[in-house]
Amino acid sequence: MFFLKKFLSALLLPPGLFVLALLLISFFERKKRLTYYTSVSLALLIYMLSIEPVKDTLLTPLESKYSVPEKFQADAIVVLGGGSYSTGILKEDSMKRLLTALILHKRTGLPIVLSGGAENLPDAEIMKSLLVELGVDKRDIITEVRSRDTEENASYVREICQQRNYKSVVLVTSAYHLPRAVFLFKKEGLSVIPYPTDFKRDLRYNLYSLLPKMSVLNDSVKALREYVALLSLRLPEWLP
Repeated sequence: MFFLKKFLSALLLPPGLFVLALLLISFFERKKRLTYYTSVSLALLIYMLSIEPVKDTLLTPLESKYSVPEKFQADAIVVLGGGSYSTGILKEDSMKRLLTALILHKRTGLPIVLSGGAENLPDAEIMKSLLVELGVDKRDIITEVRSRDTEENASYVREICQQRNYKSVVLVTSAYHLPRAVFLFKKEGLSVIPYPTDFKRDLRYNLYSLLPKMSVLNDSVKALREYVALLSLRLPEWLP
């Protein structure tokens, strides 16, 4: 009974609903070859990206590139914003990154550089408010609110490091995002100690792992977006 409820839920809610709809289209339009093959292909693609084994396969090369360092010497902790809602609430990625930075600050006493802007309420300002509420001294927090993407994160944080004479920083961001972030920060000439957090992989599978889930699809899309972004960064190096 429990599995039946899970199965029906996965079938009647996105992305399972999309898969079902595409399969129904392919069935009723099976005489139209283009429509049939397109519908089946899209259904298979959505299903594959929505199950945990495929999601983990996509994430593993990204998340396994850097391990959590046991010890390090640095001048500051840099946290990259991962988005927020218009209500002023941090999204999951941002919250996990911030929590990791808070733990590191409590352990080391290093200042925290919060990087992330937005049109209305910047991620960095929201994160700062939370840190202050959690007991972090305002004097230990530096905010950078102009950046709109990872490339600008790196550029504006470099300015802060130059102004404050920071020679080395701990770079905290989601594990899937870290390879691109490290590449861009090093491109700016910064010495960084990668500190991954917010791991998306599970690697513990059962029958439910084969049911399509929207959260899994979302993580798969994040991984694919990172591959596209990394390719765009590397492509100029490969072109003559």
